[in-house]
Amino acid sequence: MSTTMQTEHPQNPGLKQKLGHELIEMAWVFLYLAVFFCALATYSTLLLHEFHVSYFAYGTALLNALIMSKVVLLGEYAHLGRRHEGKPLLVHALIKALEFSLLMVVVHLIEEVIKHLLHGHTIASAVRELMRGGLSEVLARNLVIFCALIPLFAVRELRRLLGDEKFFALFFRKGGSVLTS
Repeated sequence: MSTTMQTEHPQNPGLKQKLGHELIEMAWVFLYLAVFFCALATYSTLLLHEFHVSYFAYGTALLNALIMSKVVLLGEYAHLGRRHEGKPLLVHALIKALEFSLLMVVVHLIEEVIKHLLHGHTIASAVRELMRGGLSEVLARNLVIFCALIPLFAVRELRRLLGDEKFFALFFRKGGSVLTS
């Protein structure tokens, strides 16, 4: 009986530690994306206010940030963008942002098809609707997302290269002395 307890016990802290780590990673990505999407929602609200259109999308911005942060973590879990890790930081961040932007397009298209199916439409009608005008909106939206992902992946790659301790010391303590030690 004691051997069973000993073999089961080490697995639980490992699982708890992994879940805790994933939750922290998702929180950081969510925080970045939430700030970005809320700033974009503020811009849209102010712009539409000039045309006397009432618009409030902070809830949508936060929901999008939550969904996209999970998509980022799933993409990283699937090793999306990993084969470019040896390239210069900027090149790696650009390629990874492009790959994840394309992943976001695919996720969004699947979401739109599912929405159409739930409303009783066919897959063909969903595709027609996307081709009629929604596709240009999806591509424009993902251009903005691509631009937002570049700094996110540059910072995440910098963190991978420096290690957690040096990275957090660089950003949250005195900066220059961290890299010389």
